[in-house]
Parts: sequence; structure tokens; C-alpha cells
Amino acid sequence: MAVSHSVPSLPAETRSVRNPQLGPNGSLTHLLTLEGLPAEVIRHILDTAVPFTSISERDVKKVPLLRGTAVFNLFFENSTRTRTTFEIAAKRLSADVINLNIGASSTTKGETLLDTVDNLVAMNADMFVVRHSQAGAPHLIAAHLNRTGRNHVHVVNAGDGRHAHPTQGLLDLFTIRHYKRDFANLTVAIVGDVLHSRVARSLIHGLTTLSTPDLRVIGPQTLLPTAVQSLGVRVFHDMRAGLLGCDVIVMLRLQSERMRGALLPSAGEFFKHYGLTMEKLALAKSDAIVMHPGPMNRGVEIDSAVADGEHAVILPQVTFGIAVRMAVLSILAGN
Repeated sequence: MAVSHSVPSLPAETRSVRNPQLGPNGSLTHLLTLEGLPAEVIRHILDTAVPFTSISERDVKKVPLLRGTAVFNLFFENSTRTRTTFEIAAKRLSADVINLNIGASSTTKGETLLDTVDNLVAMNADMFVVRHSQAGAPHLIAAHLNRTGRNHVHVVNAGDGRHAHPTQGLLDLFTIRHYKRDFANLTVAIVGDVLHSRVARSLIHGLTTLSTPDLRVIGPQTLLPTAVQSLGVRVFHDMRAGLLGCDVIVMLRLQSERMRGALLPSAGEFFKHYGLTMEKLALAKSDAIVMHPGPMNRGVEIDSAVADGEHAVILPQVTFGIAVRMAVLSILAGN
């Protein structure tokens, strides 16, 4: 099934709605972004994920919460890791999972995004997990479903352009809470290419909503958004100053096109100033944790000694990601 990549602008009436992802009673009907999502909803998702982390430890392969539910993974942009974790999460909840690699054939036919959605709803789809290179695509689908009276079909944003990656933000929040218990006294540093990172945006919105008192972004001016301070963060261009006294360090992936582009002189130069080494890590608190959304560029944003060291919680993040996505899917399905 093929779809054009063009995403029209959201209607004015949709843009004006503060939380199109919440139902009339405040319950979660779509997960589109962490921006504007109430703290109690975020905490509910994190709390719901806790028992799912121990399913494999109890040798329970599946739970029947989504039995009979059809979950369609609509990936217009490649991401093996995200799609796989959503697929595992849905299957562990006993859902019927359909993976559609739409981008592979989208140039051969002219069906629009919403035409595709309408056809899949006619096939009794219950939930869409959407990843798209253009910001706003999942919002457009959710608005279309709401406008056409199909509120029983739910949308999960698995990453849209530079805009948002809410389940990654949630699994990062879950990881931080797991190791640090709460957010009340934390100093968190997000390091690297914040400008192009939907992961960073989602995590910043989540951390500020949960009242993290000291949130820092660290990077060169060319890789930080204009007026990033308006998001409630402190800006550091000197990594050593920014890491001083941190409880949590989140390293962001530097995409290969940035290394070859005009925003940076070279990958080696970036690592020299903004790569996390054991020497720089020593400036943080002795029990600081190191996170990374993956996949890592060793020797570019993080040194192998750090990535494989005792402070790194990068692999637990992956495990927690499945539990968090199980929580999101089960809440949206009404369980």
C-alpha cells in the first residue's frame, strides 16, 4: 500500500485545541506529544509500566489485555528499533500486529495519507502507531479520526520530523525515575544535537512538566534551537561546566549528515568538545547515570569506556521502552 509523503497543514480549528490527545473526561485517547500533557497523565503511564517490566522475569510471555485488538504500525520512515519495540509490546499484550513499510512503495502510487488511514479503518484497525519524517502527521491522522466520528481508533506518535517522540521521552522519564526515584532534586543534562532531536524536545517537555528543578542543555550554538531557554532549560556551551554536579546525563545521537555538514567542523572536533569521556563524566555526581536513545556513535558522542561502564543505563532503557509502550497501548485500549 502506497502513500504520498506530503502532509497538509492541520486545520485551524485543530491547531487551536490544547490537548487533542485527551478525551472529554481527560483520559488519554491518542499519544501525540508530551507537550501540554498533564503531569498526572504522565505519572499514570509511568506507574502502569512498572508491572510490565517484570513480565519476562515471571516467565509470562503474554497477557490478554489487547486480545482481539488490531495494531497497525505505519512507518513512513525507517526505524527498526522503534518498530520492533512497538511490535514486541503489542504482541506481549496479545494484539494482532500488522507492519506496513509504506515508505518503500510510496512513490509508485498516489494515495494520500488520509485515504490510507480510511482504508485501514475499514479493515477494522483499532490503533495506529505512526512514524513520519514530517512534523504533524500523527496529529493530522488523529484530527481526521476525531472529525469523522471514529474516536474509537487511537493514534500513537512514534516520531514525527523534529517535533516529538513521546514514547522515547516516556521511557527516558521511566529510566530516570527507576534509578533516581523522583525528579524533585535532580540536575539533568541533555548533550549534543538538540536542534534536530525530537527525543530531546519530548524529554524536556516531560522533565519540566514533572518539575525537574535544574535542566541543562549542552552543545555548540549551531546545534541548539534559537531561544531554547524558553523551554525552561539552562544553556551551556562548555561541556565541563554543564556536567558539573549532574545526576543524569543524556547523550544525543549525532546524525552522519551533521558530521559532514556546515554545522560542525568534524566528528573528531565534536568528540573533543562534546563527547562524553570518563574524564568529563567525573565532573558529574559519583552516582550519575548515563543515557542514550541509540543507536550510539562510539567515539563521536560517547566513548566506549563510558558506554560500557557502570554509570551507563543504555541497555535498561531499551528494556524499559517495551514496558512503557505496553503501558501506552493498554491505556489507550481502555485497560
